[in-house]
Amino acid sequence: MGKVKAKRVSRLKPKKKCCRKSKRCLRCPVVVMRMKKAESAGMCGKDLRKALKKARAA
Repeated sequence: MGKVKAKRVSRLKPKKKCCRKSKRCLRCPVVVMRMKKAESAGMCGKDLRKALKKARAA
């Protein structure tokens, strides 16, 4: 998948099932859902990158 910008994660098609690893993948449904929420809350730039890091760590 390579490097993906944080603002594009919310537009990715999520996988069917969550992998539930210690660091979630970008296409994990949980990560995509959390990034959609963050983007709709008005986050952008550095805040969005931090939100992605937090969403993947969950």
